[in-house]
Amino acid sequence: MTLKNQIQEDIKAAMRARDQKRLTALRLITAAIKQIEVDKRAELDGSGLDDQAVLSVLGKMVKQRRESLAQYQGAGRQDLAAQEQYELDLLAPYLPAALSDDEVADLIKKAVAATGASTIRDMGAVMNKLRGELQGRADMKAVSSAVKAQLSA
Repeated sequence: MTLKNQIQEDIKAAMRARDQKRLTALRLITAAIKQIEVDKRAELDGSGLDDQAVLSVLGKMVKQRRESLAQYQGAGRQDLAAQEQYELDLLAPYLPAALSDDEVADLIKKAVAATGASTIRDMGAVMNKLRGELQGRADMKAVSSAVKAQLSA
């Protein structure tokens, strides 16, 4: 079952359970996926988005939720922060398992070796190599910082 189909099944289950909060959050996910499909005209040819593209959409949503959560907590808006945290928790099962810091560091070393990167100017090539492997499994901002630190050393 594709990721998109799993989300649709979860919407149906939330409707049957009359779980309005979960249903609303799941509909936000499908709306974001549908928007990308319309933008790319993927639905017109019947292909839709593949799991990798759906993971990319979910990754962006997680990033947005984390940023909003930090802002709401900083502003003392616990009601809005709780909603963002709920949506983060709802998105988590659809994402692949997160990698540990050691696993990320190992992948960075391998990518640096594979691309032959030696200076900070080669950072783009290393990040392009890592993006496919780490998308949705690690915080890309932290990965970028780690790559920069390794190439600067």
